Amino acid sequence: MICKTNGLKRIWPISTRAPVSASDGWETYAADHLALLDHLGVRRANVMGGCIGSSYSLGVIEAAPEKLPLKQEIFGRLEKTTKRDCILASNTSALPITRIGEKVATADRVVGTHFWNPPHLIPLVEVVQAERTALPTVEKTIAMLAACGKSPVHVKRDVPGFIGNRLQHAMKREAIAIVAAGICDAETLDVVVKDGFGARLGILGPMEQSDLIGVNITLDVQRTMCPALDRSTEPSPLLVEMVEKGELGMSTGKGFYTWTPETAAAVRKRVNDQLVALARARAKARRGQA
Repeated sequence: MICKTNGLKRIWPISTRAPVSASDGWETYAADHLALLDHLGVRRANVMGGCIGSSYSLGVIEAAPEKLPLKQEIFGRLEKTTKRDCILASNTSALPITRIGEKVATADRVVGTHFWNPPHLIPLVEVVQAERTALPTVEKTIAMLAACGKSPVHVKRDVPGFIGNRLQHAMKREAIAIVAAGICDAETLDVVVKDGFGARLGILGPMEQSDLIGVNITLDVQRTMCPALDRSTEPSPLLVEMVEKGELGMSTGKGFYTWTPETAAAVRKRVNDQLVALARARAKARRGQA
């Protein structure tokens, strides 16, 4: 929930868990909400049917499981229990925002806010404009998230995967195809990404890089590359086979790599340490600009 306390906009995490079905756990879920609000010292809102109706909420961000009926029910309840100008946002990473809000009469205030994991360390939030989302809703959401220290961007069309996941899975489709074709193994592919173009992605985006080297050169390279790239419209057979065999990755000890609890923990620690260092660097830069 985004609310204003002492003149400051903040994102309050309403609960660490949500009911797994539309009929399960609403009373406990509501109790969790109230307990956290009391702990924060924030004035209580009215609770009806497990959802918060608030006179101070600027916006509510839903982060329930990726089940469309559940999300639609939550939004239906939120519409009834929040003020008309309260923004209703969904943190879905896959479901269309238009579908989530299709039963909401005031769908002009429904918007997507796709945070990236881990959200406390990665600043990006994709603010998704659905078919009936009003532009002022998008603008207010972006302003509120920016005030909370996030890095919001405007996704102008409600398409599957928004922006980030479309880019991520376009690369992942090609990566899996390369391994499946025997061009290299998984470890070599990851080295190419991490020690090659991936090393500059955090400081130079693909559009910037195209301008840097020249759009004409990008065109010449694509004339050669595009016909050779994977164009599959279904998941890779290799991926399907691995899942059928139970080779799910770190959780099962085998995926594209073989994992032990120790090697898996080491990777998680490496990722966390790097993300923490980057977050601290961003915070230091913001303080320097203040």
